[in-house]
This record gives sequence, structure tokens and C-alpha cells, in this order.
Amino acid sequence: QVQLVESGGGLVQAGGSLRLSCVATGRTFSSYAMGWFRQAPGKEREFVAAISWRGGSTGYADSVKGRFTISRDNAKNTVYLQMNSLKPEDTAVYYCAARQAFYPSDDDRDFGSWGQGTQVTVSS
Repeated sequence: QVQLVESGGGLVQAGGSLRLSCVATGRTFSSYAMGWFRQAPGKEREFVAAISWRGGSTGYADSVKGRFTISRDNAKNTVYLQMNSLKPEDTAVYYCAARQAFYPSDDDRDFGSWGQGTQVTVSS
């Protein structure tokens, strides 16, 4: 298992940008695929983006494709989510997750380690 700590959330106006970071400690970070999920009030947790162990493969939810970019720096044990052109409907708690596999998944059941979440609020 790895321990995950997210940061970078906050309040931003529609059209603005934020970059979320997730730092991992514990087991070998580079052997994990990583993902970002989010949960808005009253809604189920949903997939946002995921990245393979070396960063060569990524996947995105249709709702964020073209606006969000996931990346990782294995030397820093960190995964990022760059969020541009933010919309009020992006408001949610964003969670970083680790999957003990090389390749990403969009199913939260495939991820065994989770961070505590960081709040993103987009005002209209």
C-alpha cells in the first residue's frame, strides 16, 4: 500500500485553472498506476483521469477531455491533475488513488489506496 496526500484545491472562477498534486509515500510509487476521481455533494464518486505506471498511457472521462491533463513525476513520487477551463459542474472533492498494476483503470474498485481528498469549488 501507498499513502497519498492531495493538495492544490481551492476556490476559482469559471474559466480558471487549478493544478492538483498528489504525493505518495510508502511502497514503490513507480509500480502503481494512478487515478483521479471526484465526488460532488449528493452524487456518486466518478472517474476523472488515470495514468499508467510510466505515464505512457492516459485516460479521461468525457466530461473533462480536452480540459484536464494528468501527469506524473516518478522521481518526485507525485501525480498531477492540471485543470483548465473549469466549470461550476467541476465542483467536487477530488481524490487521488493508486492501483497496484501497470495500466490505468476507470473503475474505482480497481484502486486500493486513496487520499483524503481536496475540495475544488468553481464559482459561476
